Amino acid sequence: MTAAADLLTTPLNALHTELGARMVPFAGYSMPVQYPAGLVAEHHHTRTAAGLFDVSHMGQLCLSGPDAAAAFESLMPVDVMGLGVNKQRYGLLLNDEGGIIDDLMFVNRDVANGGDVFVIVNGACKHGDLAHIQERIGSRCTIEPQFDRALLALQGPQAVTALQRLLPGVEKLVFMTGAAFDVDGADLYVTRSGYTGEDGFEISLPANAAEAFARRLLAQPEVKPIGLGARNSLRLEAGLCLYGNDIDTTTTPVEAALNWAMQKVRRTSGARAGGFPGADKVLAQLDGTAPAKRLRVGLIGLERVPVREHVELHNDAGQKVGEVTSGLLAPTADQPVALAYVQAEYAASGTRLNAMVRGKAVPMQISPLPFVPNRYFRGSSTPSSGSL
Repeated sequence: MTAAADLLTTPLNALHTELGARMVPFAGYSMPVQYPAGLVAEHHHTRTAAGLFDVSHMGQLCLSGPDAAAAFESLMPVDVMGLGVNKQRYGLLLNDEGGIIDDLMFVNRDVANGGDVFVIVNGACKHGDLAHIQERIGSRCTIEPQFDRALLALQGPQAVTALQRLLPGVEKLVFMTGAAFDVDGADLYVTRSGYTGEDGFEISLPANAAEAFARRLLAQPEVKPIGLGARNSLRLEAGLCLYGNDIDTTTTPVEAALNWAMQKVRRTSGARAGGFPGADKVLAQLDGTAPAKRLRVGLIGLERVPVREHVELHNDAGQKVGEVTSGLLAPTADQPVALAYVQAEYAASGTRLNAMVRGKAVPMQISPLPFVPNRYFRGSSTPSSGSL
């Protein structure tokens, strides 16, 4: 554990303390894991109303210059060059073996006309990501880290109701789009996105404006503060990966069941196929010419026993065929759920396996993801389900 004195703090640290948060070390920061209401209450509030998360530990950076989109695309199996203005996409930084260095979100803020590609990376990875990006493409574009900016996430079905009172026009955004706003002279960039499976927004803003804006949000009747504990249970129910648990440098996008994140234009026979680190391996797995030997799957418990990360999964013959990477008793699904890697022959939906919990075999079944339907707002009269 990192000594408390060595931990960094976010611009909302004093507010967390004032609100009675229990603070824990996370990604080198002192972060709120829960508030007095508790994890389960916070989880349910986000599913039914609106929860405010401090995710300022994450890294923000801007890539600019005429070659920025092409340069960034060379690092990932993802379509960057074809992304429309103010459109957002999920991306994967890969190493030369096709392993995932980090997963991230990026927005085209009109980079072709003097704007930038705005990137949000995971907090624990941000310094390594920055070094990797600078080493690989630093000669092709300008890379500006903005690690001092704050980042808030407002998530839940009533998030739009609360936020549009403070940012009129934000309700016009649809899932995976963004826009710039000005609040009392502070520049905000807001995307309709998040990591809970619910409708919601992520708000990038200057550190010196963060506390005042967070207080204004918390003054809205729909909004309550939510900690990292509920953020984890929400993302797990949504079937979303946690970097360091469910994906890392030893897992490829195909093994991680992230095929949907790789657009056709970057795949074999696509107009800009390959050309990214680990392309030969990743495309061979994707094409089936050299199939992945293990795959990420969802599991539901057939008994009411929570199954945590690192628990082994056995077949009926008692052989280890996989391992859990994330798991808990899901508050909304109201049953044990988990993400795991299993040998490919055991990955079919409906397959039954035994999780070995303290020497006892706990039956589980492979289940489609997500465990709780996503409710991203895509512009129709009602939010809709689907991938990022």
